[in-house]
Amino acid sequence: MAFCQVQFFSKSLVVASTVNVILPEESMGIGITASEQKELPQVLYLLHGYSDDHSIWMRRTSVERYAAKHNLAVIMPAVNHSFYVNEKHGEKYWDYVSQELPEIMHRFFRLSDRPEDTFVAGLSMGGYGAMRLALTYPERFAAAASFSGAVDIAQRYADRDKENRQFFPLFGDAETLEGTEYDLFHLLKKHAGDAHKPKLYVSCGTKDFLYGAHQRFCPAVQEAGWDLTTEEIPDAVHEWGLWDKQIEKFIEGYVR
Repeated sequence: MAFCQVQFFSKSLVVASTVNVILPEESMGIGITASEQKELPQVLYLLHGYSDDHSIWMRRTSVERYAAKHNLAVIMPAVNHSFYVNEKHGEKYWDYVSQELPEIMHRFFRLSDRPEDTFVAGLSMGGYGAMRLALTYPERFAAAASFSGAVDIAQRYADRDKENRQFFPLFGDAETLEGTEYDLFHLLKKHAGDAHKPKLYVSCGTKDFLYGAHQRFCPAVQEAGWDLTTEEIPDAVHEWGLWDKQIEKFIEGYVR
């Protein structure tokens, strides 16, 4: 795989931004199986968690090796602590990741733009971001995955001090969060009748601090009629050994 660190000026954020990208090659070298490249590469947007950045998936997992077998490009943006939203008191990270980033990546690289070739996944905060992208724009994606995701953002906020520095600048008042564009449960119902909906994969360890959110979210997905595969990993916690296995499983199970 070719590895690119792309630095460009973001109009949405009004600042220079960095994205890591891995791209398929015809020959990958010793020990890596390459796919045939008869078509433009499929695309996976891979989102980081709250304490990480655009480099973390490459540093902590073998995602490059997993993608190589599937003619899959992987795009890994940095969004700081934004939860992938247009912050109430800050920057427009939702505009960046949902609109500007795909436009720029397709301008810079020869990638498939077909929904059946487009995927999004993330862990923790990135799991929330991946689900929000898939539920807001279901027509864009073939499948989406959340690994140990913060999928019940309203409850997550309610469990904390309403004026804390983590959530208030992003979402505003906790009381106004449910039933809004930030609320995944609202989006599930809003787009339940859409003609095209991506397949969803949602996993979490049973000893993860976000396991309660997982337990609330999955029944809501099924009730709303989305195609859901869910996995609960016994005794697993919030850690990279699990997420390495999960991203491999998602790629093997959903990408051609």
